Amino acid sequence: MNLTNQYCYFFDEAEFKETDRPGFRRRVVTGDNLQLWFWRIKGGSRGSYMHQHVENEQLGVIMRGQLDFRIGDKESEERVVLGEGEIYLAPKSIWHGDSIFVGDKEYDEVWILDVFAPVRTDV
Repeated sequence: MNLTNQYCYFFDEAEFKETDRPGFRRRVVTGDNLQLWFWRIKGGSRGSYMHQHVENEQLGVIMRGQLDFRIGDKESEERVVLGEGEIYLAPKSIWHGDSIFVGDKEYDEVWILDVFAPVRTDV
């Protein structure tokens, strides 16, 4: 494995940074036109509110655990539960969030890969 290749990124525990929300860590990889956020979220964590991205599409893949959340109409109380390997798409301006994170059995974490296009500049 070539760890010096500037185009390849590897799983490295030290690269995950704490956020201002307890239990949320992420690693961000940014290209010219898209951005990957690799989330590691402690099971049971709170702090996901209903929001939308006016400038960005968001595609999420659940890698570990489960994501119980709302997506679509801001006023709807309907929830969706996604498990490992399942995907969600939040096009520009689609409301999503109000999430409950159900950790996996091994790490008690939820791992989510979020891809944003174009690159987010609001964080």
